[in-house]
Amino acid sequence: MTTMEERQNILQFIDEACEKGIPLQRIYGFLEISGRTVQRWRQQTGGDRRKGSQRNVPSKLSDEEKETIIETANLPEYRGLNPAEIVAILGEKGIYLASERSFYRVLKEYGQLAYRGPGKRPVKRERASHEVNGPMQLLSWDITYLKTNINGIFFYLYLFMDVWSRKIVEWEIHSEESSELSAAIMERMSKRVDLKGVILHADNGGPMKGSTMLMKMYDLGVTASFSRPRVSEDNPYSESLFKTLKYRPSYPGSFNSLSDARKWIADFVHWYNHEHRHSGIGYVTPEQRHSGQDRAILKNRTETFRKAREAHPERWSGHSKVWNYIDSVTLGARKCA
Repeated sequence: MTTMEERQNILQFIDEACEKGIPLQRIYGFLEISGRTVQRWRQQTGGDRRKGSQRNVPSKLSDEEKETIIETANLPEYRGLNPAEIVAILGEKGIYLASERSFYRVLKEYGQLAYRGPGKRPVKRERASHEVNGPMQLLSWDITYLKTNINGIFFYLYLFMDVWSRKIVEWEIHSEESSELSAAIMERMSKRVDLKGVILHADNGGPMKGSTMLMKMYDLGVTASFSRPRVSEDNPYSESLFKTLKYRPSYPGSFNSLSDARKWIADFVHWYNHEHRHSGIGYVTPEQRHSGQDRAILKNRTETFRKAREAHPERWSGHSKVWNYIDSVTLGARKCA
């Protein structure tokens, strides 16, 4: 990046060379600059306007003004206030030092932009991340509302899915949501499958983090994993499953009774586990993935495509598709199909 002094010297050199009859193109070639650059330099009178250049900013605060802002912010009557309050109070007294944004900027520059409140400092929580390579290692669960034909009355679907295979491994519908019901479902599920060592991921709802549920997980040897507070995207597998459920063409929208809701969900679970070809696991069913049948299925597909290409190579512009087996699944990635 050339300075203004260097530019002036270059322009003077060009003028002197032109007076001696040297063609402009030869001058530009020698200096390795374009004529458009020289034209722009001659037109600029207010200094270098390029990003990162040293500019004369008329509104820039002086060092003395910055020190005044720091001294004011640290006065006993102001040091417990935020910049917005300080600027407002000074305005009432007929004093204007700088804008609220300038106060923040100067405080940051001097290393004083820190949490001042008497409460607990905000805690930045890391996104939960788990990578699994087989079934029944990581479960995701959540509760969703099911509308009834009476406004304001809902049923609650408790649904547990295996993240690796996407299989629904447990579900129940109740007329309320509570930590006690969650614990009871866990207890019933443990009678069918071994939950020891399983990671159970959920959001931060009361039924998920209630003491009864947490104690039951501890008793069963289940490791708890939770989303960050008020972040909806940290439990994507369950949210994606609920969307699939409620966007089914046969979804009634509302239910007359608990028995009607349980019957429809039972049919959905059977379809989802045994018929639905899931895009995130290579268009096999969750049951095929869960039981290990998908390896042979994907291998057979790859062989079918290879033979089709050999039979009619003129129809293929490249290699035949390889249906790769998905070795691992990660919870915490941005996307989940």
